[in-house]
Amino acid sequence: MKTIVIIGGSKGIGKAISQLELTNNKVINISRSDPEFYHQNLTHYNCDILIDELPDLETIDTLIYCPGSINLKPFNRLNLEDFKNDYEINFLGAVKAIQKYLPLLKESAKPSVLLFSTVASKLGMPFHASIASAKAAVEGLVKSLAAEFSPTIRVNAIAPTVTNTTLASKLLRNDRLKDQMIERHPLKKYLQPEEIAEMASFLISEKAGSMSGQIIEMDCGITTIKS
Repeated sequence: MKTIVIIGGSKGIGKAISQLELTNNKVINISRSDPEFYHQNLTHYNCDILIDELPDLETIDTLIYCPGSINLKPFNRLNLEDFKNDYEINFLGAVKAIQKYLPLLKESAKPSVLLFSTVASKLGMPFHASIASAKAAVEGLVKSLAAEFSPTIRVNAIAPTVTNTTLASKLLRNDRLKDQMIERHPLKKYLQPEEIAEMASFLISEKAGSMSGQIIEMDCGITTIKS
């Protein structure tokens, strides 16, 4: 049984990962909100990653950082605070968590770190300047740390397209927008958090033991296929 620390495991993608992993692993959830589910293998700490000190823990095998933002505005309406806020929650929060728990990860037999990017870092999309820039920094961090921590700690990221979570609710707030989002993707769908949880489960498992420094695009074909 592994010990998996999930930053932001109460909602959305983090919640889906937590619920998938709880059956066979100990999950430590660190987030601002209490989880709406209970399991004997779940431990929860209330913590705002940008403000509070992260809790001291005894052991960690896997660290997953889930917090993110979707701040879509025309460039001329973005101010420096928008860029700073996106950078802090998407990038600096991940750095803070990794630095805090790096000593414990180094003590694990087969440690791994999983972060999250976005398809917008590869596919140029209007109104994504702030979030795409922040997530591009995450991708750079993944590759740099994968090199620095090898061969001990594997570091990977998932770059999903639009996912049916509360965070993306404005993009999927009615049937018309949902249909438009489906039509934009060559596979004629958008993602469900459970799909991403399955990929996350694979990447932190021994089945992905030869993968590090990878950005896995879960994009329903939008970045590579012309439909």
